[in-house]
Amino acid sequence: MTTASDSSGDVECGPVWVIIAAAGESARMGGVKKEFLSLSDGKCVLAHAAAPFIDLPGLKCILVVLPATEHRRWSVQAEAALGAAGIPLQQIRFVPGGGTRQESVRLALEAVRDSGGNGTVLIHDGARPFVPREVVRRVLRNARETGAAVPVIPPADTIKRVNQAGDSLTLSVHLTRAELRAVQTPQGFHIAPLLEAHQKARSDGKAYTDDSEIWHNYVGPVRAVEGSPENIKLTTPGDLPETPPFRIGLGWDRHRLIAGRRLLLGGVAIPSERGEDGHSDGDVLLHAVTDAFLGAAGMGDLGERFSPEDPRWKDADSAELLRAVWDEVGCAGWALGNLDCVVMLERPRVLPYRTAICGSIAEILGVPPGRIFVKGKTGEGIGEVGRLEAVEATVTALLARQR
Repeated sequence: MTTASDSSGDVECGPVWVIIAAAGESARMGGVKKEFLSLSDGKCVLAHAAAPFIDLPGLKCILVVLPATEHRRWSVQAEAALGAAGIPLQQIRFVPGGGTRQESVRLALEAVRDSGGNGTVLIHDGARPFVPREVVRRVLRNARETGAAVPVIPPADTIKRVNQAGDSLTLSVHLTRAELRAVQTPQGFHIAPLLEAHQKARSDGKAYTDDSEIWHNYVGPVRAVEGSPENIKLTTPGDLPETPPFRIGLGWDRHRLIAGRRLLLGGVAIPSERGEDGHSDGDVLLHAVTDAFLGAAGMGDLGERFSPEDPRWKDADSAELLRAVWDEVGCAGWALGNLDCVVMLERPRVLPYRTAICGSIAEILGVPPGRIFVKGKTGEGIGEVGRLEAVEATVTALLARQR
C-alpha cells in the first residue's frame, strides 16, 4: 500500500460537510460520555474534535451525531460545551444517531442530502480530540481528487491473525507488517456515491466498523494518506491524557432586596419583608453555586448561560438551572468534592436556616448534605448589605475527576 504524504497547504474551494460521530454509549469509559469529558484546558473532547474543521474553506456545516435517546438533552449539553469552548454554533447542527456507528453515519448522510448537500464529506470520530489540522486538509485534498481518502499510520505492534478453539487461541497467519496500516479518521468521500453505498450496505447483512470498507465494497479503491500518531481515539480511562484530578471554581452573585419578592437562599424560602430582585426567581446562593461549577469545569459563566436579557429565564426556577448545569458537569467527568458558601445578609440571620439550606442544595445536586456548608455574615451596617439593600453570596466549589 502506498501512502500519500502531500503538503498541507490551502485546500481548493468547494463544498465540504463534516460529520462527527458521537452517538455511542461510551460503555468502556465507565458509563461517562467520553465526548463531554474535560481535558486539561477545560474544553471538552467534542470541542477539540470539532475545532480543526471550523476554518476549512468551503465548509457548509458540521453535523454532530448524538444519541437518539434523550437527544434534546444531549444537544443542549453539546451546544453549551461547544459554545463555551469558542466553537461558532452557527456552523453546528445536531442530528440523532442510530443503534450502530454505521446507522448513525447513514442518517447523517441523509440529513446532508436533504439539505441539498453535494461535494465532499469528512467523517470523524467525536472521541478523537487531537487530530492535527494538516491531516484534515490532507484527507480533504485527496478525497476531492480520488473520491475517497483515509489517514493511516503503521501499527506499533506486530499483528497476527488467530484461530480460536473454545477458550484457546493459536496464531494462524503471520502477516507482513510492511503491508499493514492502522486506519484513523477523518475519512473523506464524495457524498453521493458514499450515501448510495451506505444504502446498499444497510441490507447486505454485514456489520461495518468504518466507512472506507463500505466504499471499497460498493464503489472502489480508497486512497491511504499519512495520518498522525497524535490522532488517538479515546476508548477507555487509560487513554485519557493526564489532567489535574481536582478543579476549583469561585462563584459570586448579588441581588438588590425589594419589597414584594420572596427571599430564597439555596432553594429555601426565608421569612423576610424583602426578597431578591432578579430576572429569574433571584436565588442568590444557587446562582453563585451554579457560577462556581461553570468556572471549575471551564463551561462559561452564569451571565453567559442565563442572560437576564433572555426572556426564557424570566422567573426561572434557579434550582432547575443548577440541575441542568450540574448534569453537564457530571457528564464531563466531574464529581463534587465539597461546596463552601458564604451568604452576606444583614437580616434575617442565616444560621437558623443553615441545615435546611444545606439539605436543599444537596438534594438538588444528589449528593450527601455533608459536602455542603453555608456560613452567614452581616455587613455590620456598612454598604449596601449593611443597609438592607442587597444580599450577596460567594461559593467555592471543589470538583474531583471521575475515573
